[in-house]
Amino acid sequence: MAKKQVLGRGLSALLNDSSADISSASDKNADKIVGSIIELDLNSIKVNPYQPRTHFDEVALKELAASIKELGIIQPITVRKQKGNSFQLVSGERRFRASKLIGLKTIPAYVRIANDQEMLEMALVENIQRRDLDPIEVALSYHRLMDEIKLTQDQLGKRVGKKRSTITNYLRLLKLDPIIQTGMRDGFIGMGHGRALINIDNVETQISVYKIVLDQKLSVRQTEQLVKSYKEPKSKKKITKTIQPTFIKENTSFFNDFFGNTTTIRVSGKGKGSIQIPFESKEDFIRIMKLLK
Repeated sequence: MAKKQVLGRGLSALLNDSSADISSASDKNADKIVGSIIELDLNSIKVNPYQPRTHFDEVALKELAASIKELGIIQPITVRKQKGNSFQLVSGERRFRASKLIGLKTIPAYVRIANDQEMLEMALVENIQRRDLDPIEVALSYHRLMDEIKLTQDQLGKRVGKKRSTITNYLRLLKLDPIIQTGMRDGFIGMGHGRALINIDNVETQISVYKIVLDQKLSVRQTEQLVKSYKEPKSKKKITKTIQPTFIKENTSFFNDFFGNTTTIRVSGKGKGSIQIPFESKEDFIRIMKLLK
């Protein structure tokens, strides 16, 4: 096990001095605390009420805990100073939870001072930049920033470095039925599927189409075509579910596992069919090609 690095012991002692309470940037010794990396007692840190992530994968959390036990905390968490020797998480809740999981007593942390509004904005903006948030978590964070800090979509776009159209596309996802939002959060469908489904106004039909997308494992393009066919005024056809032969259903997972992608298998009434293998990049294409050699 790697030896745990201890940071800022002198600063930690300063924080424990009740006669030198630091709660604003103008307080004495604030310049020594703010922006520094300090080893903090885990029990002195409260979780972040503005955390956009609401679900923490237990398996991934245990894997992170094992990594921390072996290598220590590579990237310090970020906290804001509160009254007395207490702190509130700004970012790094997974590291915080994993550290508690393996029984650590302290954790290295960057210390900042911020009021509640600054804290909200700081936490949400910092967390939005992460790539592991699902589309609904991002959308909820955008909505909360606009609602509680009173930002327009243009102002929000500048804060998070995104185009206004990108902000709009995320916010529109919140109009989806909660069942579909949950499916997106659980990874059953992607943002592209959600953007297609939002074009169906009737909630019951929206859910019916969503179930077809899941059952047939439709791609984003196929979902867009399905929604378009439904919305075509001249079309009187009902949305029907294509029943696949048993031998296709029983072997679809084999193809998905073999190629590492979700394959699309189509079969005509005469028994003829095709297998579509998607790829995400040149490297992915070469990987699939090698599998076929």
